[in-house]
Amino acid sequence: MTERWPEGPTADPEAARERYDSDMRAMRRTLRELIRADLPAAHLGLGMVIVASVIAGLSVGPAAGALVAGAFALLFLAALVVVFLRGVRGPEAGRRAYLFTFGWASRV
Repeated sequence: MTERWPEGPTADPEAARERYDSDMRAMRRTLRELIRADLPAAHLGLGMVIVASVIAGLSVGPAAGALVAGAFALLFLAALVVVFLRGVRGPEAGRRAYLFTFGWASRV
C-alpha cells in the first residue's frame, strides 16, 4: 500500500518530521489532560482505600484489610522510587507518587 503524503510523491522529509512531531505533541497533550489528577481527588482516593481496608478487615478478617492497605502502600513506594529515579526530589516526589497512587478517584 502506498502512503499518501499531503506534499505529493516527492515529500519533504523535514516537513514530514515536523508534522509527525506536531501530531505527537498534540497526542501527548491530550493524554496528559485525560490522566490528570489533582490533590482533592487523590485525598478522596486515599479515603476510599482506607474505607475499603476497614470493610475488608471487618468482613473477611484483619489480614484482608492489611492486604488491601499493603498493596496500595507498595504501589506508593514503587511510584516514589520511579519518581526519585527520574530525578525528582523532595516534597514534589512525594506529591507525584501520591497523585499516581490515589489520583484515580478523579475518574470514579
